[in-house]
Amino acid sequence: MDFGKEALTSHKPKAWGKADGPGKFHALEAHSMDVAAVFEALRRLPVIARHLQLAAGRALASSDLARMAALVYLHDLGKLEPGFQAKARPELACRADVNHSVHGVLSLDRAFRETSDPLRPIADRLGSWGEGAEELMMAIFAHHGRPVEAPATFGATDDVAGYDRKGAIADYLRIWTMAWPALEDGPFLPETPALVHLVAGLAALADWIGSDRRFFDFVADPGPDYPARARRAARDALRVIGLDLGAARPATDFGSVAGGRFAPRAAQRLVGKADLDSALVLLEAETGSGKTEAALWRFALLHAAGLVSGLYFAVPTRAAARQLHRRVNEAMKRLFGDDAPEAVLAIPGQLLSGEATGQRLPGFETRWDDAEGTQPTRWAAEHATRYLAAAVAVGTVDQALLSGLQVKHAHLRGAALSRSLLVVDEVHSSDAYMTEILAELLDGHLAAGGHAMLMSATLGSRARSGLLKLPLPALDGAIAAPYPALWSRGAGTPETEPADGRAKSVAMTAHPAMDPSEAARLAMAAARQGARVLVVRNTVAAACATFDAVVAAGGSDLLLQVAGGPALHHSRFTAEDRHVLDRAVEVILTPDKERAPLGVIVIGSQTLEQSLDICADHLITDLCPVDVLLQRLGRLHRHDLPRPAGFEDPRCLVLCPEDGLDPLTKPAFVNGLGAWKPWDGSIQGIYLDLACLSLTEGLIASHPVWHIPAMNRELVESATHPDAQRDEIARRGAAWAGYQASTIGRDISQRGQARNCLLHRDERFPKRFPGQDEIVQTRLGSAGPLIRFAPGTVGPFGSDITQMTIPAHWRGIAVPDTPVAPEVVEGGLRFSLGDVALFYGRSGLMRQAADNA
Repeated sequence: MDFGKEALTSHKPKAWGKADGPGKFHALEAHSMDVAAVFEALRRLPVIARHLQLAAGRALASSDLARMAALVYLHDLGKLEPGFQAKARPELACRADVNHSVHGVLSLDRAFRETSDPLRPIADRLGSWGEGAEELMMAIFAHHGRPVEAPATFGATDDVAGYDRKGAIADYLRIWTMAWPALEDGPFLPETPALVHLVAGLAALADWIGSDRRFFDFVADPGPDYPARARRAARDALRVIGLDLGAARPATDFGSVAGGRFAPRAAQRLVGKADLDSALVLLEAETGSGKTEAALWRFALLHAAGLVSGLYFAVPTRAAARQLHRRVNEAMKRLFGDDAPEAVLAIPGQLLSGEATGQRLPGFETRWDDAEGTQPTRWAAEHATRYLAAAVAVGTVDQALLSGLQVKHAHLRGAALSRSLLVVDEVHSSDAYMTEILAELLDGHLAAGGHAMLMSATLGSRARSGLLKLPLPALDGAIAAPYPALWSRGAGTPETEPADGRAKSVAMTAHPAMDPSEAARLAMAAARQGARVLVVRNTVAAACATFDAVVAAGGSDLLLQVAGGPALHHSRFTAEDRHVLDRAVEVILTPDKERAPLGVIVIGSQTLEQSLDICADHLITDLCPVDVLLQRLGRLHRHDLPRPAGFEDPRCLVLCPEDGLDPLTKPAFVNGLGAWKPWDGSIQGIYLDLACLSLTEGLIASHPVWHIPAMNRELVESATHPDAQRDEIARRGAAWAGYQASTIGRDISQRGQARNCLLHRDERFPKRFPGQDEIVQTRLGSAGPLIRFAPGTVGPFGSDITQMTIPAHWRGIAVPDTPVAPEVVEGGLRFSLGDVALFYGRSGLMRQAADNA
C-alpha cells in the first residue's frame, strides 16, 4: 500500500490529477489508475461480482470486466485540458475554468468525430465495444455524484505555454495500455439500465477510495510498474476499510447473537428458519419480542452463506440509532470475535465507530480518541456519504432513503448498500411520502441483488400489502392473519409460530382533557406514589408546557434530573445534549431487575416512543393512532420488574380532546391531532387521520383492557383498515367525509412529490438531477436550517455544543454564514437570527414569541 516517497515534481511538465499546494502533484495517469484499480478490486468481491452479473442480465466475460475497469480509468479524462491544469498551475496562459467532468464528455465526443485528435485511440477502442460503452462512460463521468450535463461547445484545447497537452495525453494512454494491453475479443458490453446505475455507484465509490492519500500517496511520474502497485494498494485499501473482510465469517448460532442470554423466542425462530433465498422478509412481532436479535441472526446467516457482506440497520430516530448502535457493536464482537468489524453510527455530525469517538481536523481528516492521528480503518465513519460503505452501520432510515432519490451521491450510496442486509425497523412509522420512497428503494435494492428485512410490531395490512406487493385482504381476513408472522415478498401466506413472549394486559382509560396542568397533576400524583411515570405528548410545545406546569406546581424534584437540574426529552436539542438526555432517560427508566422504587416523571415527545429499551411503571399519553399508541405502550411494563404499590399491573391514561374530534374537521389542530393550513394553503399536521383517531378512541372505550400481543392484529386492523375507516366516516357524516377527502388528496400529492424525485434503476441513466439537492428530502417538512455555534459554546447541561437544526416551520429565521456566539444568561443561552430572538436552555430551543408547535 505504501508507494514510498517519490519526487512530487518533475522536470517534464505533466498533467496532474490531484494537488496539495504549489508543485505537489499526483500524476493524472497515476490517479486514474488508482481509481480503476479500486474498481477492479471491488468488482472481484464475491457479492459485488454476483450483483454485476445479475444487473447485466447475462454472464460477464473477462473482457466485459476488463473493459469496465478501463472505462473507469477515463473518469477524469477532462483533467487533461489546459483550463483544468491551470487551477493548480497559475503560470499557464489560460483561464482556470474547466469543469473536468463536462470536458471529459466533450473531449471524448470530439475524439469520436476527428481522426487526428490525440484521444482517438480511446475512441477507436470504445467504438468496438458497442453502445453499452457510451452508456457506461456517461455514468462513470458522473462520479462526483450527479449526471453530467455537457454544453454543445467548449473552449480551445490547443497547447498553452508551459503545458504539453499532446505529451500529457501520450503519458495518459501509456499507463492505460500497460494496464489493459490486450482487451480480447468479446461480446458488446451490456447496456442494461441496472448495470449502468450499479457501475456508476461503484465508480464513484472507487473514486472516493482512490483519492485517499492514506492508501495512494502522490507519485509525480509513474513508471511501468505502476498498474501492479496500484492494484496491490487497492486490495489493501478494501481490507483496511472493511469492504473486504477476507475469510472472516460470523458465528451462526443464536447464542452468539444474543450472548447466550436466552433461547430464541417465537419471532426469532421464525427468522432463523426462513429461506435465505427470500430477498425481502417482513417480521411482525410484539414490542420486546427480540426483533433486533432476530435481524442480527438473519444477517449472520446471510453473511455466512456469502449472500451479503454488510449490514445497515435503519431506525426512525437518531435517539434510537444511538442506543441501538451499542447493542449492534457488542453483537459484532460476539459474532466475529477478533475479526469483528466496528459498527459505525450513521448520524451526520456524530463521529462514532465502535467505541471510539472522532474529532474533525482541517483538511478533511479525523483524529480518533483511541489512537494517535487518523485511522483509515474508520474510513466509512468519517463522512456521511460513505456511511453505507461500512461493514456494519446503524443510523436513521434517511441514509438509506437517500440512495433511492435523485440527489448527489445516490448511486454511490445505492451501490454500497447493495452489498448489505438492509434492516428497516418500525416500518409502520413512515408517512405516504416516505413509504413511496421506501417502496422504490426496496425494488432497486432487490433488483441489484440486495437483501432486506422489514420489522414492525404494528403494521397494518394496507401498508404490508403495498410493501410486499400482495393483494389487500378484507377486514375480517386481515384481523384473522396470524401474529407473530414472517412474510416474504410474493408469498401470500406467512410463516408463524405460537407467541411465547411476555404478554401483558393494560388497563386503558380515556381521559377527556389534554391541558398541560391536568397532565402534570396526573403525573405528579403517580410519581408521589413511587412510580416511574412516562408522559408522551404529541408536540414539543405540549411537552414543554407540561414540564413548566410540573415546575410551577412544585414538582421540580420529581422530574428527570440531568446535570443538577430538571430536564425533558424532545427533538429541539443539539446532538450533544440529546446524547446526554438519552443516557439520562435510559438510566432512570432502566429495565434492570434490581432497580429500587423511585418516583420520577419523564416528559417528552415522540422521541421517546420508538426503539428505546426503557421501562415505565405508568404511562400518560396523548391520543394518537392505534399503531403509534401500541408503540408507546411498548415502553410500559416492558419487562418483569418490581413495581411500587398500586402499579403492579400496567395502566395507561390516554389524554383526549375535551370537546371530542368533531371540531377538528374544520380543519383545526389540537396538540398534534387534526390539521392546519399554513401560508401556502397546503394541509399540514402530525396525526391527520381523524378516522383512525376516532376508531382508536372507540377501541379504548369498547376494550377497557388491551391484551398484548393477543389483540395487536385486531386493534391495528380495526382502526387502520380501509373498510373500517370507510364505515367510520359514513357514520360520522359529511364534515368528516370532506375532511377525509382533503387528507387523501394530501397523501396523493405527497406520493406524487416522491415519485418526481425517485431514482429508478430500471430506467436509463438520467441526464440530469433536480437543480437543488435541498428540495429533495427524505421526509417532507423535516428539513430546517442548520446553525453552527462558535467554538467553546457550552450548552445547558455542561457539554460543548456545535450545531443545531432550526424547526422548518419557524418562518422568518435568517441563518448567518458565520458561527453564532450566544449570550450566556440565567438558565441558558440567548441569541438572535435576523429579527427572531431565541433561547436555548433545559427546555430546549424556544422562540421568544409564541410557539404553537
